[in-house]
Amino acid sequence: MSTDAQVPFLTQEAYDRLVAELDHLSTFGRDEIAKRIESAREEGDLKENGGYHAAKDEQGKQEARIRTLEQLLKTAKVGEAPASRGIVEPGTVVTALVAGGEEVFLLGSREIAVNSDLDVYSEASPLGQAILGLKIGQKTSYEAPNGKSISVEVTKVDTYAG
Repeated sequence: MSTDAQVPFLTQEAYDRLVAELDHLSTFGRDEIAKRIESAREEGDLKENGGYHAAKDEQGKQEARIRTLEQLLKTAKVGEAPASRGIVEPGTVVTALVAGGEEVFLLGSREIAVNSDLDVYSEASPLGQAILGLKIGQKTSYEAPNGKSISVEVTKVDTYAG
């Protein structure tokens, strides 16, 4: 298994969009939540203050997204989606027979395919790890979270067009 399986791939467009989102959340987003919390706090009893608890919950989710974005942007390999060479690699669209049924999906970060109908599997997922580096026609299997062995045959590898 390649060590690249742990390095998420992002197109330049996706990277730029995520940098902008991180910048917004880290500045305006934090300011907005702080104002909402302060406003709700002024309403009185915090135990029964739904607005306060909702704002605190949203703050927690926002901070988790900020941490996720920081980690992704720090570790991602950024570039153009690789031209298909018939080998499964991050950023390619894979057609495979998975447990006997045909699936078409992007191997990479779901952040790449934000405006696409494609399913996305991470390179670090059990399926992603199993097929990374395989060529068209090669077969393998992987263990699903429920312990079942799932067969996979790569039938096509395309360049992701966005």
